[in-house]
Amino acid sequence: MSDQQKADYIDDVDVDEEWDAHPSDAELEEAVENLEASGFDVEVVADADEVLEYVTDAIPAGESVMNGHSTTLEEIGFMAYLNEGDHEWENLYGEVFSIDDDEARAAARREAQAADYFLGSANAIGRDGTLVAADLSGSRVGAYPFAAKHLLVVAGINKIVEDEEAARERLHDYAYTFENERAQEAYGVESYPSKELVYRQEGTEGRTTVVLVEETLGY
Repeated sequence: MSDQQKADYIDDVDVDEEWDAHPSDAELEEAVENLEASGFDVEVVADADEVLEYVTDAIPAGESVMNGHSTTLEEIGFMAYLNEGDHEWENLYGEVFSIDDDEARAAARREAQAADYFLGSANAIGRDGTLVAADLSGSRVGAYPFAAKHLLVVAGINKIVEDEEAARERLHDYAYTFENERAQEAYGVESYPSKELVYRQEGTEGRTTVVLVEETLGY
């Protein structure tokens, strides 16, 4: 299936678009400071082109790379870049989804959670330094807490909200309305945030980097 964007579903959902409002400069600074205080490394970049360059430069040659589904990664061009093979990484995503057998593919997908670099996004980011993300099976967020050696979380600043409570509200009231539409189109089933991660602190120095993009990306 081709890359999908939030715009593909905007006419099919009824949501409050205020959830995509950008923070003020002071609010963005507050979010960065609190994320760093929570143990996350943080980079703020201007746009999709800059974030793609940052992410691809951050992954050393020879490292294994995996990702969970992310509309944001599709919108910035990372998935196309990964699958074109114009890099010197071990593309675990490509390896996993080249397996025809369902059981073997599921086993490989679990093993790939422990990639050297795992990439994804968050459904919401609290200015209190909290990340919130969820999915139906856990395959998108399973690597976040521990399994991956390094984690790169890419998110547009449209996902920044006041605090953890607001982040969880954005997840349930906004992001998963879009995700449900995507899942029905992609897989023929409804989605639900059945496995929800509230990521309040990173205890391993240098493990998790949050890359904030000063654009509206994903949902």
